Amino acid sequence: MSNSPKILLVKLSSLGDVLHNLPILWDLRARLPEAQIDWVVEEGYVHLLEPLLSRNGFRGIDRIIPFGLRRWKKNLFNLTTWKEFFEFRKTLQASTYDVLIETQGLLKSAIVCSLAKKSPSAIVAGLANATEFSGYEPLARSFYNQSVQVPRQCHAVDRSRWVMCSALEWPLIERSNSPQFYPAEWVSTISKSSVDGLHAPYVLCFHSTAREAKRWSNDKWIALGKELSTHGYQVVFPWGSLSEKALSELLAAQIPNALVPPAFSIEDAFSVIAGAALTVGVDTGLTHLAAVLDRPTVEIYCDSPRWKTEGYWSEKIANVGDIQNPPSVQEVLEASLGLLRP
Repeated sequence: MSNSPKILLVKLSSLGDVLHNLPILWDLRARLPEAQIDWVVEEGYVHLLEPLLSRNGFRGIDRIIPFGLRRWKKNLFNLTTWKEFFEFRKTLQASTYDVLIETQGLLKSAIVCSLAKKSPSAIVAGLANATEFSGYEPLARSFYNQSVQVPRQCHAVDRSRWVMCSALEWPLIERSNSPQFYPAEWVSTISKSSVDGLHAPYVLCFHSTAREAKRWSNDKWIALGKELSTHGYQVVFPWGSLSEKALSELLAAQIPNALVPPAFSIEDAFSVIAGAALTVGVDTGLTHLAAVLDRPTVEIYCDSPRWKTEGYWSEKIANVGDIQNPPSVQEVLEASLGLLRP
């Protein structure tokens, strides 16, 4: 393989999964600085990748290729949908790839690989097996020419590294080689949030998640919020849907000076999180965003295993609880105060 191969990363969604795939971009750049590296991602998560675009002397992602599958599926019989799909395919096929790395193990991702233009000896690498508590579709293997066996209990970052290292015939990159996510210089320049009502110092509480069993109970959030409030922190309960907003309002009503902010986008989330004294959240994408930005973060695990997504790369991250073993209020409070102290 040349020193400047054309590489396609395929990680479409969701928020946390895209974030945990970021380290392989840095791994690739460290070893193949002249490579062309493109990434196909669901259009709703493009903002997660934009800070990593190659520009102003920084070499990161050369092309972000948005994929509108979620929106297209709702409008399959609309002519505009098919025009957009064919435009996507044209954009995807503008380069001929030597290595395709698909770390999701889903049919939709594998089909994206099949649509890409490939060199005669191209490697198409993907997962050979499921990891516990992760989605996986065995039919996806038929689209790879290199299926990579990974441990059944494998952290999301490590899983991506297994597939990448196998595709390029590199020794496995161990955890001792700490993963990178965003350029430190860029993180340090994130602007102050303009979301109405926020005042420092504030603590973000991400209480909602896609699966109800992963939530921490309301009474525990209220008890935690009251304690943090007595220490002078504004407790903030963001939301992403009307049902989550109602729950945020229920929690905030019982905590002095708590805030339910207006809805904000993923793009806004960077500044909201960067300005927080602390983020406390369940196993969900925005909590993981705080962890990869290396902000003080308490990750609460209630019904998902810690080994799958825990932040292991920074002393600013505390992981509490585990699958079917939610942490107590005292555990979360102690972890929170430990990170808030200078």
